[in-house]
Amino acid sequence: MSPTALQTEAAARAPAWRGRLLPFVLFGLLAVAPPLAGQGGGYVLTLLEQVMIFAIAALGLDLIVGFGGLVSFGHAAFIGLGAYAAGILAFHGLGDTALALPAAILLSASFAAATGLICLRTRGVYFIMITLAFGQMAFFTASSLAPYGGDDGLTLRMRSPVFGFDLFGNERIFYYATFVAALGIYLFCRAAIASRFGRVLRGAKENPTRMTALGYEVFRYQLAAYVISGAIGGVAGFFIANATNFVSPAYMSWQRSGELIVMLVLGGIGTLDGAVLGAAAYILLSEYLSQLTEHWAMIFGPLLVAVVMFARGGLIGAFRRIGWRA
Repeated sequence: MSPTALQTEAAARAPAWRGRLLPFVLFGLLAVAPPLAGQGGGYVLTLLEQVMIFAIAALGLDLIVGFGGLVSFGHAAFIGLGAYAAGILAFHGLGDTALALPAAILLSASFAAATGLICLRTRGVYFIMITLAFGQMAFFTASSLAPYGGDDGLTLRMRSPVFGFDLFGNERIFYYATFVAALGIYLFCRAAIASRFGRVLRGAKENPTRMTALGYEVFRYQLAAYVISGAIGGVAGFFIANATNFVSPAYMSWQRSGELIVMLVLGGIGTLDGAVLGAAAYILLSEYLSQLTEHWAMIFGPLLVAVVMFARGGLIGAFRRIGWRA
């Protein structure tokens, strides 16, 4: 029997729980982090909040990139719009979570719907460039909002109250609110991909002409995925505004969109688990390297190249080779 056949047979005999172990490990570690960090673990919690917030954004991006084949270079605009929705409402004394979070989702989803109607009529590099153009339009619009800080950004006096109570002022409560949001969006994306909607989206990625011939309106499915992705970005924007007590046009920059793409490449595109793992790897590794040298990107760059060249499928691909399906 050939080595490939032996590997296939071994994978078939692997216990069912093994294919579901990785997400349990990822979210299990995040769930127990606050007790393990102890009383003086504020820095650890803040860092892991960043991991979960960018994991939310990466999950939304993976929905259209990994499963829809739509490589967007303007995804950070959705994050920035969600952050500005929360920040502007707080500036006017209307920053309660019950209002700010739905507003962040609605604004980002509306922007995704309006721009998606145009972007999705293009393909390939044209789609990449037009999403980049819309992202930069949002960036420069935010930079021109002088009443809300303009280029300097907007500082928030406090985190969004929850029905009038300052619950998010407690770091652990805010941490677990972020955790619940990340886990909920992960499970939502899992369900969406496993549904008929997800199957059509993946089919359109492989062969849109065939899916159209089968009677599916590919454009509508892709637009729906794009709007959902934008709404998820709005959730990430709401949480990043509250995590930092600050809103800035930098949240919408093309560099931030590039970082999200790097997270997907690092973790593994089209796996969802890879989006979470890639966000964690990028945030934690960049934080560690930045403490060693201010030129940390010169170290991170070759590491990313090595992952692309020698770990096909990113970190998730490496896990698959040792028997963990994602």
